[in-house]
Amino acid sequence: MTTAERRSIAVVLLSGGMDSATALAVARKNFPRVHCLTMLYGQRHGREVRSARQLARYFRVVHHRVVKLPFAPLLASALTNPRKALPRARPHGGSGRIPATYVPARNTILLSIALGYAETIDAEAIYIGANAIDYSGYPDCRPEYFRAFERLAQLATRAGVERRRRFRIEAPLLHLSKTDIVRLGERLGVPWGMTWSCYMGGRTPCRHCDSCALRARGFDGAGIPDPLLADGHIRSSRSTPRRSKVLPRV
Repeated sequence: MTTAERRSIAVVLLSGGMDSATALAVARKNFPRVHCLTMLYGQRHGREVRSARQLARYFRVVHHRVVKLPFAPLLASALTNPRKALPRARPHGGSGRIPATYVPARNTILLSIALGYAETIDAEAIYIGANAIDYSGYPDCRPEYFRAFERLAQLATRAGVERRRRFRIEAPLLHLSKTDIVRLGERLGVPWGMTWSCYMGGRTPCRHCDSCALRARGFDGAGIPDPLLADGHIRSSRSTPRRSKVLPRV
């Protein structure tokens, strides 16, 4: 494979949520050949996987692989243990503590698998829909974490050591609010009705969990109805509008 062909390939971690769908849309705009990985790591439900499959077809990716990683019993989290209560939506800004929905080292595990796959198919970039503005406070969603993982990728791969290859970890939503993410997704044609965010699964969003509240903040701030909801939006008396940033060029 030539250098030009290699640089035409990206790998996207696709959960099926609104952030990963938008990251996929950015990757699809920037790379003609996109591969997607969806990880089943023992979440409470598989509802997002259906969304991921629909999104992969919609964006016409080269390959979409669903990978089963049954490590839920090893990692304590409210997302992997149905006996643990899911926290309800927190006030904007949260308590400053990492919530019970944190899955230990999740992004490190998922990115490591994506890195191995990227090296195997000779891809250049790995896209992830992480966000460090409107998010739940997870430590593996911070800019310094992704910079550190890029350094690890060069040190830990044959391509990095022998060929001086640099794998790029692309997190195009990292510095965007949820409102900005909705606006960017609108610009790129993300089919929001195919996405899923709720921690509870089910047929309709619960409207109470942290993920539902963050999603609501994005759609309400952008003035766009959420197609997953009959009334188009979820409003919380604790929500406060955010000043929108200038959207990046993609």
